[in-house]
Amino acid sequence: MHKILFNDLGRLRSGWRFFLFLLLFFFLYAIISALAVAILQNLPIGFGVSSLIGRVFGSIIGLFLAILVGWFFGKIFEDLPYRALGAAFTKFWFKDLILGLIIGAGSIAFAVLLSVTFGNLRFQFNPAGSSAILTTLWVSAIVFLFAAALEEAIFRGYVLQTFARANLGWLAILLTSVFFASVHMGNPSASVFSSINTALAGIWLGIAYLKTRTLWLAFGLHFAWNWAMGAFFGIEVSGITNVTTAPLLQEIDAGPIWITGGDYGLEGGAACSIALIGSIILIWFLPVLKPTDEMLELTSTEKPLEQTT
Repeated sequence: MHKILFNDLGRLRSGWRFFLFLLLFFFLYAIISALAVAILQNLPIGFGVSSLIGRVFGSIIGLFLAILVGWFFGKIFEDLPYRALGAAFTKFWFKDLILGLIIGAGSIAFAVLLSVTFGNLRFQFNPAGSSAILTTLWVSAIVFLFAAALEEAIFRGYVLQTFARANLGWLAILLTSVFFASVHMGNPSASVFSSINTALAGIWLGIAYLKTRTLWLAFGLHFAWNWAMGAFFGIEVSGITNVTTAPLLQEIDAGPIWITGGDYGLEGGAACSIALIGSIILIWFLPVLKPTDEMLELTSTEKPLEQTT
């Protein structure tokens, strides 16, 4: 029983840490979200769980809990400081964020180019007017910002990192990518192809973490991809359109679906697959993307129990 629970270093095994993190996170999230909804529904602000403000509020609660529980588990199970989680303003954080934003936006633009070149995807400027477009740009930026931060804190946060310290980083990327794809399977117009691409996106973001050992690059990639796709190109973001009601451009998608993704958006087609694979290769070989010595030490291996302070 001791071998099942604890590794040779005397620490609780990474699989159990992974399981306990998810258990505590979802337990606390369910309780706090229910209390918050009960309070906010009685306020005269037109709050609804499925409204945009409801989504943002839910993302903020989840983000806070993912970071809090991740820090707590890192501290009690692995004697790690908060900065090991990769969400602190460590050296290179701003560079990684900016590069993430650039590569994320460039990757979705490349997928769009492929769909225009080899499919029948076309665009026209939205006649909705500047006021509606500007409102969509900033409102969707807030929604996508907190949604991306939440998903990175969960999927590339402690659950991936604790496996990586147990020398199971690639297994963790595969597991979290499948988990990442599964939570999108209920989205409108989801398909087998879209699930494969979402899992591929999980690998893309997981590799971004491994290259830098912080969440800033992955967050920048995730946010820029979603925001550019929805608010600028007017394409469905994982099948969702109600976040970007008046995008800068309007898409005219005449297929074929296997290239352009159809009603799910580009993430349901081959153009997305090619763009993600290309972006993975770029991130993996880009020499400017590298961790600091401190973050590499904090995230690479576990220390024996008796050697920690």
